[in-house]
Amino acid sequence: MAEKTVEKQLTDLLASRAVALESDLERWLLEPDTPPQLAEAMRYCVMCGGKRMRPVLVSMTNAAVGGNLDDELVARAGVAIELVHSYSLVHDDLPAMDNDVLRRGLPTAHVKFGQAMAILTGDALLTRAFGVLSETHDLRSAALVAELAKGAGPAGMVAGQVADMGLAEVPAALAGIEYIHERKTAALIRTAARMGAICGRADDEQLEAISEYGFNLGMAFQVVDDLLDITGSAETTGKSCGQDARGDKLSIAAQLGVDKARSLGKELSDRAVAAVAALGPAADELRQLARLLAERTY
Repeated sequence: MAEKTVEKQLTDLLASRAVALESDLERWLLEPDTPPQLAEAMRYCVMCGGKRMRPVLVSMTNAAVGGNLDDELVARAGVAIELVHSYSLVHDDLPAMDNDVLRRGLPTAHVKFGQAMAILTGDALLTRAFGVLSETHDLRSAALVAELAKGAGPAGMVAGQVADMGLAEVPAALAGIEYIHERKTAALIRTAARMGAICGRADDEQLEAISEYGFNLGMAFQVVDDLLDITGSAETTGKSCGQDARGDKLSIAAQLGVDKARSLGKELSDRAVAAVAALGPAADELRQLARLLAERTY
């Protein structure tokens, strides 16, 4: 039997935990009385595929710290992080931002529905995420709301986008690129990891290990994304490639070169793996995820 490709291994790993997410998204995405046109746009932006890596990470870290796999709050946290991620993609693709026309192999939201509806759809997804987390009597939900707000907010993902758009000063050269990636990408991935651990009632040492893992995983993920923007194609990645160069964006791959960037991605993945060493076999999926994400070609 032929050995599985990295892409197939990664797809299988994510799919093993993402199956339930689709029904959870169907259950919690829309509120009653959402206007049909807005509902259509929200569904288009959320239910059209994607790796679902962030919500799967919530589930994996919950399991790694000994959490209950059937915990409804884990499902709600996974939905919330996916809605925030989807909102960020909708807004990033807008003409005022990256001005992209292709996402997950389909026309971006502003191409499909117009700019006004795209903006409002992103707004709806962001606010709905916090609704999903708060519509429960579970006392852990407050900590999850605070965690998500921190990772996605003005000192996290939004700060990264502001810097990436050249709207805030950043350090020169590689330090500036790292400043952007730490916030725009790694912050939300670390948040997903921490949310799962919080659901699993992680102790301080476990939460610190998961935080370190999530940060390095997020940085490795972005390095590979930078590489794919140079070496990939729209057919394999599902989005336009060469955007960084055309938009004169700061990129680790452009700064270091392809070979050094690839080595850095591997190093960051190794750091992620090392961070969860103390969690033992319970973190095997986390280690596998880190290695596969660093080797992916899509």
